[in-house]
Amino acid sequence: MGEEQLKVFSKLNKLQEGLFKEFIDYWVQYSSPATWQFWFNFFMLVIPLIVLFFKIDRRKALLLGFYGFNIHVWFTYLDSLFVRIGFISYPYHTIPILTANIGLDASLIPVLFIFLYQWVLNKKKNYYLYAIGLSVLLAFVFKPYLVVFNLFQLHKGTNYFHLFLVYVVVLVISKLITNLFVYLEKNGKKKRRGM
Repeated sequence: MGEEQLKVFSKLNKLQEGLFKEFIDYWVQYSSPATWQFWFNFFMLVIPLIVLFFKIDRRKALLLGFYGFNIHVWFTYLDSLFVRIGFISYPYHTIPILTANIGLDASLIPVLFIFLYQWVLNKKKNYYLYAIGLSVLLAFVFKPYLVVFNLFQLHKGTNYFHLFLVYVVVLVISKLITNLFVYLEKNGKKKRRGM
């Protein structure tokens, strides 16, 4: 690494460190357990996971968990990216060191999609039709309520249709990746039996 690059990189690291401290100070003052918003986010994180533990179809737990983990990872990556770029923001956090809303990305949204996937598997319904329906509800009903209560903000021309598109992209990618791994598992079992 050249001297000039090292200077720029060091400056960026110091800025990031200072920004991190500012966010911790902000969280302590405005988003700590002394606020109702903290508890709303906390319950959005904890309650869906408890419900999932008791209501998941245990015969399909690995498949559903893998799919839900896909949903979680993609939403966390995209949410973090959109926060960093400045398209969206969350004024209140349960965990101050994370830029995304962990209650939404790690719990509520993945659990809703897991239950949807479980339902379409058990009822032999069209995944994409119902997943798009859930995306419509999340993007055009749930997120606007979060905005009304100032738990979520849109910036730089970002709108609910953009959020809907993100939901659709994530649900398609997560399903395709899950299908790929199911296919690989089935092929692996066939090859072992054929040996």
